[in-house]
Amino acid sequence: MFGNMGDMSKMLEQAQEQAQKMQAEMASKEYTAKVGGGMLEIKMNGKGEVIDVMIDDSLLEDKESLQILLIACINDANNMV
Repeated sequence: MFGNMGDMSKMLEQAQEQAQKMQAEMASKEYTAKVGGGMLEIKMNGKGEVIDVMIDDSLLEDKESLQILLIACINDANNMV
């Protein structure tokens, strides 16, 4: 009914190895999102971890704009990942 169980076990093992390789490859990639004409930039790795943030000095004087741009940039970076 199930065929050769050894073959199925081998196929499952190969699929798991391939999935692990893909996860490692994704984790090593970097994604960059920019908003506000490049005034705010966020880099994320493939795990969805923020690894760098660049904020233009002019945004430091405008808290509300900074908050709005941070939300947009984080969401954009997450969508890339």
